[in-house]
Amino acid sequence: MNFASVRIITDNVDGLVAFYEHVLGVSAERPAPVFAQFVLPSCTLAIGHTQTTALFGTDSANAAGATNHPVILEFHVADIEAEYERLNAYIHYWVQQPTTMPWGNRSMLFRDPDGNLVNFFEPVTEEAIQRFNQRH
Repeated sequence: MNFASVRIITDNVDGLVAFYEHVLGVSAERPAPVFAQFVLPSCTLAIGHTQTTALFGTDSANAAGATNHPVILEFHVADIEAEYERLNAYIHYWVQQPTTMPWGNRSMLFRDPDGNLVNFFEPVTEEAIQRFNQRH
């Protein structure tokens, strides 16, 4: 089994697409006005309008409007400081500026326009670099 994608359900597809195009530096594929996807080497980030949840059944439609944001979208970057400089003026809500975490990653967290947490990280200690390289 391979992990394929994460999908954000929103009423603001166009706003999130514009945000993630800027943050990720990748253009979204838009096969339909209510759906977009960013195909990255390791995974796909999809964005779907709340209308699309009805296609998955009635139970999924009920969860689509939830305001709980228990997931953090994480992106491995080559240079966390350069990414911070690139995004600093663009990001409106910083949760954490670049900080070295106890497990050896340098990490920065911010929120997208819907309030979802986004983490950019770079392994910086020898142990973190080895751990990351063994998995990838």
